[in-house]
Amino acid sequence: MRRTAKLTRVAVGVASIALAATACGGTSSDSGSGNGGGGDKKGLAIAYDIGGKGDQSFNDAAYAGLQKAQKEFGYKTADIEPTEGETDADKEQRLSSLAKQGYNPVVGVGFAYGPAMEAVAKKYPKTTFGIVDSVVQGDNVASLVFAEQEASYLAGVAAAKATKSNTVGFVGGVDVPLIRKFEAGYKQGVQDTDPKVKVVSQYLTQTAEEGGFSSPDKGKAAAEGQIEKGSDVEYAAAGLSGQGVIEAAAKAKVWAIGVDSDQYKQAALANYKGSILTSALKDVGGSVYALAKSVQDGKPLTGTQTFDLKVNGVGLAESNPELAKIPGLSDAVAKAKAGIIDGSIKVKTE
Repeated sequence: MRRTAKLTRVAVGVASIALAATACGGTSSDSGSGNGGGGDKKGLAIAYDIGGKGDQSFNDAAYAGLQKAQKEFGYKTADIEPTEGETDADKEQRLSSLAKQGYNPVVGVGFAYGPAMEAVAKKYPKTTFGIVDSVVQGDNVASLVFAEQEASYLAGVAAAKATKSNTVGFVGGVDVPLIRKFEAGYKQGVQDTDPKVKVVSQYLTQTAEEGGFSSPDKGKAAAEGQIEKGSDVEYAAAGLSGQGVIEAAAKAKVWAIGVDSDQYKQAALANYKGSILTSALKDVGGSVYALAKSVQDGKPLTGTQTFDLKVNGVGLAESNPELAKIPGLSDAVAKAKAGIIDGSIKVKTE
């Protein structure tokens, strides 16, 4: 029987998991035995997406969920890095190895794990699998998906209120449906707030293999080009490449909007934090933790689990005090959030 229990604010929340420490690169086949007397018991394992641990964004958010589960449940965890130019067969081998070792649940971070997870889940029916940002069919698979367009809409509202040039930018890592959701929500939020504001967009690559999610230099170059065209607010949905966008914005003394994690708070970006107006939050860590908790409780989540504004699965960061100083911004964001939740604002996905 497929369990699709309703998510609640208790289970997840954008503010529920903060990155306790700046993640660094590297691969850990055993993140530690944890606390609480778990002994040799093995629990949550995650396989990272392109960019790996240390991206200050998507992958690090998943790692924060793993850390929370490890601390709370006192078991051994594992987190495994991707390899350059890997194939679906490589991903399948990685997921199989984790399941065979006894880790449960096993989570693939990113839509690229879709084909591999579909194959592996059938081979290990007693293991619960989770995939972030994709829907995979399987009686033992939880598809952890997000309303990225809703958080991006709020980012667009903030951008429209913050711009002085009436031009704002969007940098997408790879031209795929997932990232187009970010762009669609952002553009709609900008236009609904102020139709006079122009959005200039650019995708770094057509495929992930070309480095769209893992090349800060590409992100920096794209942002510099948009800033030359007059953009004074830069929003990136580009994984590790987004760090280059933030760097370019800081150098040009314009605003940057982060993504997935609250990038204003991250130590690795401390030199640029004054330029990070806000971040479109996506509680990847909360979703990973929620899945781990469901397995720990003996009631594993399966099926499609959607994390949206209603359950605080997405949102907009408020860490930078400058955000509240921009006339009308906070009120406009609050109004937009309420409208999305009550259904009076329908956010586009493309």
